[in-house]
Amino acid sequence: MENDSPMAVLEDFVTNTINNNIWTVIPWLLIAAGLYFAVRTIVVQVRMLPEMFRAVMERPATQEENDAEGISSFKAFTISAASRVGTGNVAGVAVAITTGGPGAVFWMWIVAILGGATAFVEATLAQLWKVRDEDADAYRGGPAYYLTKGLNAPKLASIFAVAITITFGFVYNAIQANSIAESFATSVGNDTFLFKFMVGVVLVIITALIIFGGVQRIANVTQYLVPFMAVLYLVVGLFVVLINLNKVPEMFETIITHALGVKEVAGATMGMAFMNGMRRGLFSNEAGEGSAPNAAAVATVSHPVKQGLVQTLGVYFDTLLVCSITAFIILLGDPTVGEGVSGASMTQTALASQVGDWGIHFVTIILFFLAFSSVIGNYYLAQANIEYFSQNKLVLLGFRVIVLLFVLGGSVGSIGLVWSLGDTFAAIMVFINLIGIVPLGGIAVKLLANYERQKAKGLDPIFHRDMLPEAKNVEVWDGSDAVCRRHGEIVREV
Repeated sequence: MENDSPMAVLEDFVTNTINNNIWTVIPWLLIAAGLYFAVRTIVVQVRMLPEMFRAVMERPATQEENDAEGISSFKAFTISAASRVGTGNVAGVAVAITTGGPGAVFWMWIVAILGGATAFVEATLAQLWKVRDEDADAYRGGPAYYLTKGLNAPKLASIFAVAITITFGFVYNAIQANSIAESFATSVGNDTFLFKFMVGVVLVIITALIIFGGVQRIANVTQYLVPFMAVLYLVVGLFVVLINLNKVPEMFETIITHALGVKEVAGATMGMAFMNGMRRGLFSNEAGEGSAPNAAAVATVSHPVKQGLVQTLGVYFDTLLVCSITAFIILLGDPTVGEGVSGASMTQTALASQVGDWGIHFVTIILFFLAFSSVIGNYYLAQANIEYFSQNKLVLLGFRVIVLLFVLGGSVGSIGLVWSLGDTFAAIMVFINLIGIVPLGGIAVKLLANYERQKAKGLDPIFHRDMLPEAKNVEVWDGSDAVCRRHGEIVREV
């Protein structure tokens, strides 16, 4: 090894010894789970697409509902989107194309479509087994909670809670900070340690101001920041597609032929395209990873299925829209992928080749806001699992300080090492989460059937735990919530 520094040795060990082994299994588990849930739910991720848009835009019907615990469906959507839409959409897609060729894009699409059913199940379960905070002004939930209450596996839940805390609180936030620092370095032409350290210090200060403000401040920031920056990025990306409209058919042909092994690019075989598309697709949309359910659980809705639909839409928004736009920018602007630059700088270079040098700075600004929203979204997902163990204020303070240290460290760290660590911990989360949601999937299917029966009668669906007596240890759905009293008396025979 030319560079035998401790960091280089660690990166090589994580990438070649750990990830190359576990990632020969994880993609197949995700595909199998996605197919299983698609069959059980009768392809809910496709047939109920219109209902997803209605669910995400649902607003409280009365002031009583507006004052109820938790946050709205849309705010929950933006918290999970803040975690999803970030570095993975701008830098992660570039990494996938660099290492796996254009065919990786195709496999990102596949994991998103199949993952839609998985996302539906895990978010629905998170809503069912959510709990109230001790001060009763908000909800918490996620895999740690449905593993404990639904599967009766508290030890497995504890392992998952530790894994997601490390992954999202520390590793993923280091990745986001790393990409922000790299993009600023490219934008100003200063790649020194000192410059990246100063970027990291600024990130730490801004992050601290928000994460010490609590979930409502996080929700208030993300509900405006994420949609605006994502839409702005989509508009510029669509402009690139329009000015290269004659190249679009060839681009799609390139993606598909490389995905299916018909051609090779930059030494990437079909296997590399498949593996890297799956890795980066999971990092971006998180379907099956067990992260988005933590955000889904905090929403105030009248039926658990509503958040299942909302989070499925989040997978599509992330991968089929935002990730695709990045791929189109790169493939239309820099067809010789895999040569020279990689990561966020590849997206910057490709966009600049289409719109001029201002494209470099535009990607820097977009990446900053998207990645920063991911930092605070990631923080919330990790905090929900810290609170699974303890709500002690000193414990939360210590956790927040460590998060800030990782934001600073990620800003100056090796891009290869932080991405490799992200892959490792994501695989651990997927494995544990699937152990939980596969056996519990039948409960989600019954909840979906309950929801559809009420819709068929022209009702706005509501849920009471008496409607599903086989689901044990359900705490919240007792009919006392404002949204569950919308129609007056609960009709339990529905």
